[in-house]
Amino acid sequence: MSISDGRVTDIEKQATISPREQISMPYVPRAFANPAPLGLLSFATSIWMISLLGLEPRGLKVPNIILPNLVFFGGAAQFIAGIMEFVAGNTLGATLFTSYAAFNLAYALIFLPGSGIMAAYSDPSTGKLLAEFDQAIAMFVWAWFIISMIFTVATVRSSWALFGALIFVDFTLILLAVGYMLDQEACLKAASATGFVTAALAYWAGTAGLWGDGITPFNLPVGSLKRE
Repeated sequence: MSISDGRVTDIEKQATISPREQISMPYVPRAFANPAPLGLLSFATSIWMISLLGLEPRGLKVPNIILPNLVFFGGAAQFIAGIMEFVAGNTLGATLFTSYAAFNLAYALIFLPGSGIMAAYSDPSTGKLLAEFDQAIAMFVWAWFIISMIFTVATVRSSWALFGALIFVDFTLILLAVGYMLDQEACLKAASATGFVTAALAYWAGTAGLWGDGITPFNLPVGSLKRE
């Protein structure tokens, strides 16, 4: 309620299409769901699939199978979660989810044939990737390592689960950057290992948000870092 020109104005009535007094159009209170579980679970699934592919399971080396997930679940769904965090007033969630959604979309775009990115780093006569491609990937990952470090500092008052996930994202990105830059296979394999830890922590945090608040009998602790 607010007072304007000596009159009490019902802000709620001004802001809604269906005020309470319109019986034919009943007032329905608007409540938004928590978008964090969607953002965390899509983030976790994307990094889990990227890490798994890095280990070349059953001889699988072609990355195209993970592109649909990166575009739709890790990209579009996570981006929607970020937009809803904007609506909820959560700056950290909004920035983090939309940024990592953009990362997944950008990473997928590298391997989409129609983008021409891989073709630009391939030998025109043989079609084989040039050594310059790995250096370009390293540059791409270094940029995201900087962004991830900024996000990590922003999570120091969130929860241990989220803070730990961002710490291991940092480890994953720096290992990938070094591995591609110096052609170190061991670093790339280690990045898959830290990526699995990142995914596990993000899965835990997302599941805690989805199962909590009385929705299920299970309440997973996330270790709040908020000041009392």
